[in-house]
Amino acid sequence: QVQLAESGGGLVQPGGSLRVSCAASGFTFSPYVMGWYRQAPGKQRELVASITSLGSTNYADSVKGRFTISRDNAKNMVFLQMNSLKPEDTAVYYCNVQDNLRRPYWGQGTQVTVSS
Repeated sequence: QVQLAESGGGLVQPGGSLRVSCAASGFTFSPYVMGWYRQAPGKQRELVASITSLGSTNYADSVKGRFTISRDNAKNMVFLQMNSLKPEDTAVYYCNVQDNLRRPYWGQGTQVTVSS
């Protein structure tokens, strides 16, 4: 059974940094594209960043140059390093994987709040 468990969210001041982590289990991790999504109150869930099995990355324009996605295939983990955080980055951040039938799986999410 696919399980994704996010951690590392919290409250940070504007301009600060935070790293969120996702521990994956229940499937063979390394071949799959992993993604980070976020959902702010009243808004649709949006893709923040994704990373392929070989480490190729893709970012939303709003986070390019500030966020970095990475993965550790040996530990079945994916990370999102967030720098220069802005209040508009406030959201629940979700880890995501799609299976071979393109069915999405989600973790429970971790809250990131950027506020002074």
